[in-house]
Amino acid sequence: MFTTSFIKKYKKKVILGLIKRNFSKLNIIDYLLKLEKEKFNKIVLKKYFIAKLKKISFSIRYTINNSLLLKKATRYKKKMKILDAILSVLSKKIFNLLIQIPNLLYKKVPLTKDILLYQNFKLAYKNKLLTHWELGKKFHLFNFASHISGSGFNIYIDKGAKLQRSLIQYCLDKNINAGYMEYVLPFLVNKNSIFGTGQFPDKKKQMYFLEKDKLYLIPTAEIPLINVFRRSLFNINDLPCKATSFTSCFRREAGSYGLKVKGLNRLHQFDKVEIIEITSDTDSYKSFNHMVRHVKNLLSSFNIPFRIINISSKYLGVTSALTYDFEVFSPGQNKWLEVSSVSNCTNFQSHRMGIKFINNDGKKYFCHTLNGSSLAIPRLFAALIENYQFSEYIQIPKVLINYFLDNKILL
Repeated sequence: MFTTSFIKKYKKKVILGLIKRNFSKLNIIDYLLKLEKEKFNKIVLKKYFIAKLKKISFSIRYTINNSLLLKKATRYKKKMKILDAILSVLSKKIFNLLIQIPNLLYKKVPLTKDILLYQNFKLAYKNKLLTHWELGKKFHLFNFASHISGSGFNIYIDKGAKLQRSLIQYCLDKNINAGYMEYVLPFLVNKNSIFGTGQFPDKKKQMYFLEKDKLYLIPTAEIPLINVFRRSLFNINDLPCKATSFTSCFRREAGSYGLKVKGLNRLHQFDKVEIIEITSDTDSYKSFNHMVRHVKNLLSSFNIPFRIINISSKYLGVTSALTYDFEVFSPGQNKWLEVSSVSNCTNFQSHRMGIKFINNDGKKYFCHTLNGSSLAIPRLFAALIENYQFSEYIQIPKVLINYFLDNKILL
């Protein structure tokens, strides 16, 4: 989230950045600056009245008949009350405009098409393979909870539940070994937490809301995990701050359902392991590259086809300056499934949450925040059982055997 002072100082840069994002409301920039100027003038006028009141207050002490001074003071107070009301309206208008402005793009973001950055090996499948939902039924791994919760919810069963739990623990252990501190987080958060990470108002319609309690079910662990550090002041030597968490995630996925969306591809409730880093403005892309390498190594360890994509400005989230998507190949469906996104949100979130660091010069600066999935479990689960399927069993990847305590799922 930008400040009006930043927009005023770098107006040309902001407008060019928004054009690259295909932002259609460029007219709000001039309107925003006009409102800010009006607000500044009202503040100057208010200070003038405050000075007058101080002068009157001083004069009253030495005046016997001070009725005229008291009348003047009353007039000034009334004018100040009106000014306060105007300032309140102006501040709300400015705020509502500022939250519509997305983050500026990093120079490496493609403007028209996504760019394939990496693909680990060519696809070669001789025989037609079963889809994960067919395998789920055949090996009794999971089924869907429409009779319990409606469509978009699933139930892991026996070996399916064990595989899902193994994946979660393996991903957490890899993150912890890479220096990410684990947190166990609430699944319900308030509006301020959602606003802080930028999902509000952009993703508001995709979230479940408990009206009575004014709480939202989290669509990603990023929200509570970064909010752990709200109002934090780091020393430059303590950065980067690295954290990880496993949570269930809840999304309405409005309009996503139909005949083409099957199995575990898109759910209202799903499990995910998340990583975040909080760092300085000068080291955020160093942290970004570190997170990308970490997720790449994590996926490589499963020995399945995956690729990395530099997401174009057309599909980039409002908070992100740069996002790489990681997709695994689902041979049963003959399609790629996104299992991770690593994003650098620069200082967009820290402005909203007041996350700062003290540099070696003794000055305070806003941190940069980054987030990434490591990994989204249902789609990874789907890709693994499809890639490791045989007619009579499903092979367990080597890295999971110590967690699953077996090397196969048998019929």
